[in-house]
Amino acid sequence: MKNELIKPKGLVTNTNRRNFLKFGTMSVAGAGLLLMGCNDDEDMMPSMTTGVKLGSGDVGILNYAYALEQLEAAFYASVIGGGYFANASAEEKTIMGDLEKHERAHREFFKAALGGSAIADLEVDFSSIDFSSRTSVLAAAKTFEDLGVAAYNGAGQFIENADYLLIAGKIVSVEARHAAAIRDLINPGSVDFAGDDLIDSNGLERTLGFTDVLTAASTYVKTPIDFSQLPS
Repeated sequence: MKNELIKPKGLVTNTNRRNFLKFGTMSVAGAGLLLMGCNDDEDMMPSMTTGVKLGSGDVGILNYAYALEQLEAAFYASVIGGGYFANASAEEKTIMGDLEKHERAHREFFKAALGGSAIADLEVDFSSIDFSSRTSVLAAAKTFEDLGVAAYNGAGQFIENADYLLIAGKIVSVEARHAAAIRDLINPGSVDFAGDDLIDSNGLERTLGFTDVLTAASTYVKTPIDFSQLPS
């Protein structure tokens, strides 16, 4: 709760918010792993006349993560090119720039890791977001980051390859840092970064299944996504 006499410092202060986010890139790079190719013939994704097909097993889950990272990377690229960013404070420009860099790195990581098994580029639709409005941009960023964390948490149980699971764990920790930073920009000094909408009575982050995540993401993705082969 905010003190009426003392201005709250926020979850992350102005001087160290960027240090908080800098661990994002280091988190993935520090894994010391390169997920090469997924080039087995049975893992190659058949082409579709419309939409994309994620596939099955670990390849399908990696494509699922790749689809989400494509969405986030496209969003932050639009933020950087929008009116809100042009008029934002130096602090918020730094934060948004870092988030764009991280999400772009995640997208390129999955694209390289999947190789010929990677789905095609998705067509996005951000017409519901006003990129000249701070309120609209931060609300959308909150939606994307919270969704990303819940998606990785929900998918982790189905990943069979331990190396892939390690990478997913490192990426979801970055997404959680992003989510906390965005929530602090929206409501500085609150406990919203770990509110009841995210954390259950056992102190555990919520999870979402494939259907819930892709249904939510479909608001912003025009490309049909076939995820029928993902585990349930």
